Amino acid sequence: MSDAYDLVVIGGGPGGYVAAIRAAQLGLKTAIVEKRGALGGTCLNVGCIPSKALLQSSHHFEFAGHEFAHHGIKTTGLTLDLKTMMGRKDKVVQELTQGIEFLMKKNKIDYILGEGLITAPGEVAVKPAKKGDKKQVLKTENIIIATGSDVTPLSGVKIDEKRIVSSTGALELKGVPQTLVVVGAGVIGLELGSVWGRLGAKVTVVEFLDHILPGMDAEVSKQMQRILAKQGIEFKLSSKVTAAKASKAGVTLSIEAVSAEKGGGKKETLKADVVLVAIGRRPYTEGLGLDKAGVEMDDHGFIKIDEDFQTNVEGIFAIGDVIGGAMLAHKAEDEGVVAVEIMAGQSGHINYDAIPGVVYTWPEVANLGKTEEQLKEAGVDYRVGKFPFTANSRARCNADADGFVKILADATTDAVLGCHIIGPEAGDLIQEVAVAMELSASAEDIARISHGHPGLSEAVKEAALGVDGRAIHI
Repeated sequence: MSDAYDLVVIGGGPGGYVAAIRAAQLGLKTAIVEKRGALGGTCLNVGCIPSKALLQSSHHFEFAGHEFAHHGIKTTGLTLDLKTMMGRKDKVVQELTQGIEFLMKKNKIDYILGEGLITAPGEVAVKPAKKGDKKQVLKTENIIIATGSDVTPLSGVKIDEKRIVSSTGALELKGVPQTLVVVGAGVIGLELGSVWGRLGAKVTVVEFLDHILPGMDAEVSKQMQRILAKQGIEFKLSSKVTAAKASKAGVTLSIEAVSAEKGGGKKETLKADVVLVAIGRRPYTEGLGLDKAGVEMDDHGFIKIDEDFQTNVEGIFAIGDVIGGAMLAHKAEDEGVVAVEIMAGQSGHINYDAIPGVVYTWPEVANLGKTEEQLKEAGVDYRVGKFPFTANSRARCNADADGFVKILADATTDAVLGCHIIGPEAGDLIQEVAVAMELSASAEDIARISHGHPGLSEAVKEAALGVDGRAIHI
């Protein structure tokens, strides 16, 4: 069977399906090829969405058990129904995946269930996912590779998704483990560690570096570690896992302190009911036929592209996790839109400094633009405005006063260079600063805007005022 398309997208995750929709809006005949059996990619099926559903549910559980009494609400006999909690999570995922399928139909996009293989420029062979279905060969003017990323394995540790789990297995545990060891103190490890810690697990995080949340502002990293430690999470920093042995009783981990000296540092053994390996993700390009098609990749397996998201092979484009940079769903979505608009003869641009990152622990963590460390390394003269949530009236009313807003601005032009937030609703609050940076606003511009009172966003205004040393409420 042979069809002619303007665009075939391989991969139905956030980058892929958004690119397909934008292409259809621009009048391009479009098909999307996805082998999972459900659209939405890792993010919707086994990543962002199910983890946020569990974070919300576990937050309610912890709040009911530990905070209700401070509000004059007395509870007795609080119990956890994990099956119902997991069922709610699954329902959220199902409804959203079905919603994306509806969007494919609405925009007249051909959704093809199967595994896509680039057999030549302008040609994608699809191996059907269902038995009995015929193999298809799709002829197309353009191809977008949007296959995302996969779990990075840890040497000496075999993931079985039962005792030793990836983020996928951590979302499907049948019971709350008494002890959970998380290998990796990045976003995924801290979010899922928080979920199971709130539900009753004793959580220990093992991190190779000497700090958590690698890549974030150092002040944010330090304070967030203190906050999570108060919540009961234990940290073993500057430590590496050298081996893991799973049995019916649990997992025995061999831990070694990271040492500059030859032979390594102090060694110890950790035992846990479950171990979560969360040391990062790697580009997923397996089975795409990239070598045969002549598509170039770098030493880390990421696909090389030009400023138009086109590979070295004309007509083959790539977006999202497979091209590197921040592995974020919204970054992939923006790249998909811009790539398609350029493909259709329009212009497009992404300001990568204005793409926020969010950690959905509680309090939340959000980062945008440059850190202090990056500015110092680059020799940029900057000023800092910082405001704590303890001085924000709404945060105090809500009993959510941990954290702060920090804005970094150019010392000469006052242009906003970065923003870093620990606090309630940090992921939403930082969007104001993202808009400001995208529109080349100054800290003074943010400071001059009226913010509703009492509101959490007033902390952003006060931090902007603080850049000029004139915060009001501290």
